[in-house]
Amino acid sequence: MSAFYRRDGARLVLELHVQPGARRTEVAGLHGDRLKLRLAARATEGRANEELVRFLSEILGTARRNVTIVAGERSRTKRVAVTGAARGPEALWSG
Repeated sequence: MSAFYRRDGARLVLELHVQPGARRTEVAGLHGDRLKLRLAARATEGRANEELVRFLSEILGTARRNVTIVAGERSRTKRVAVTGAARGPEALWSG
């Protein structure tokens, strides 16, 4: 498996590269050691971050409140912590 995630106790920590303003929200593969996500929301007024949290919570099977951007809130390079996920990181990427 790739280095885009690690376990930190009960938390799943994801290293992401996001591309806001895409046609649709989707996983776009790897970007170095990070998972690249395209987001169908612009990076204005926090919309891209909201879409990121929505997408990850849906794919990983957890509530939105359990998905936290811990680094890179105003950057394309982000670190996100997820707790209570029903599915593991392989649900995002199995490459």
